[in-house]
Amino acid sequence: MTPSTPPQAHRTDDRSEEPPRSRSHYVKSVLVGSIGNMIEWFDWFVYSTFAIYFAGQFFPSDDRTAQLLNTAAIFAVGFLARPLGGWLLGRLSDRNGRKAGLTVSVGMMSASALMIALAPNYATAGNLGACLLVTARMLQGLSVGGEYAASAAYLTEVSKKGWRGLGASFQYISVTLGQLAGLLVLIVLQFSLSDEQLTSWGWRVPFAMGAVGAVAVFYLRRGMHETTAYSVAETVDTEDRRGTLAEVWRNRRAAVVVFTLTLGGTVAYYTYTTYLTSYFVNSVGLGKSQASTISFIGLLVFLVLLPIGGYVSDRIGRRPVLIFFGIGTTIGTYPILQGMQNNPTWLTCLVLTVLGLVFVVGYSSVNAVVKAELFPTGVRTVGVAIPYSIATAVFGGTAPYIALAFRDAGRESWFFVYVSICAAISLITYVFMRETKDVNLIATTAAPGPTDRAQHSASKGTPITTVQG
Repeated sequence: MTPSTPPQAHRTDDRSEEPPRSRSHYVKSVLVGSIGNMIEWFDWFVYSTFAIYFAGQFFPSDDRTAQLLNTAAIFAVGFLARPLGGWLLGRLSDRNGRKAGLTVSVGMMSASALMIALAPNYATAGNLGACLLVTARMLQGLSVGGEYAASAAYLTEVSKKGWRGLGASFQYISVTLGQLAGLLVLIVLQFSLSDEQLTSWGWRVPFAMGAVGAVAVFYLRRGMHETTAYSVAETVDTEDRRGTLAEVWRNRRAAVVVFTLTLGGTVAYYTYTTYLTSYFVNSVGLGKSQASTISFIGLLVFLVLLPIGGYVSDRIGRRPVLIFFGIGTTIGTYPILQGMQNNPTWLTCLVLTVLGLVFVVGYSSVNAVVKAELFPTGVRTVGVAIPYSIATAVFGGTAPYIALAFRDAGRESWFFVYVSICAAISLITYVFMRETKDVNLIATTAAPGPTDRAQHSASKGTPITTVQG
């Protein structure tokens, strides 16, 4: 391999990327990678789900400063910490292995969940509880920021060639399962306990459950097998280059693609999976129980469709599935959200919710695998983590607040347009990006050069060094 060899050395190759393994090996690896992701996102979601019960325990209503801390720090810190977590844990995953990054990530999530479960309230320890809450939320952000990219890389690399889309779709399957599990725990506790009991101590239960679950996953992940792609890269690439910002910069075109690819997808995802529940109540006029039921059914349908989207992408490619999302969300968002207000019945809202989520499947089912396929092994995790986390923090995490701001200004329909514009920006990326379905993940990386040049050189017949597992 000469110094002029481009850095993007993974390429289309018909040979097997993994050594022959049994079907049970692939299934077990995907399940191990997914179950930890589910626990992580359970802990992430129950925070916002149960916040209405524990907020008053830490922030007294007569303390304006504490209220500002509640709104500005607690809810924002988690998203703000995600890019930092993506960099730190992404670097760890690229330098020490996917197993190391995933194990540290779930360990951090366990600690943060336990910290919230045991945090003293304001009456007991003053502002100490609020400080612990902020610290725990920061740890959650660091953990989730690293978990996404590490699990995306692991599930993509461990999946059998030709089935990577299906295998990596389990990332968002596990995310959705975590969200559904959080909602189920809330429903059970609401049924079993009074509001007073939930406010007093019941809200601690899901965090204790999350801490215990994360500990179990921690020990499960310690027995994970490292992926072949990383093992090969470890023997070929020098350690001082793996997972560095310099390598991310050398693959900056891929990083820009990840950012713009994520922009519209994360806005649509948080709109249809998170914001709709409050939208049903505040704008459409449905009851809280109706809103929760619609969201729950919608997520169940979403869950079933995700592996189908991943499977389809293995057959026809990632780009057509992403383009389906881009066109559907760009054109469909305004009539879907406005149609709920024009015909505010339970059935109409359910049908329109499912329609919106069908479009979102086009993004969520393949976004993990396509991002992982854009980068060479030595920078795959951190290369995905940084642009993804920034896009999610800036656009995804703020989507519900932008929606409420437009509503308060009397211009709620502008948010519908905002979602469509974000989706249109991503649609442009989907149209012009290269197809990644058949890239070879087991390949050496090399010296500097624009990312796309490697693909161009391969098409011209220029040799690109590859190492088969």
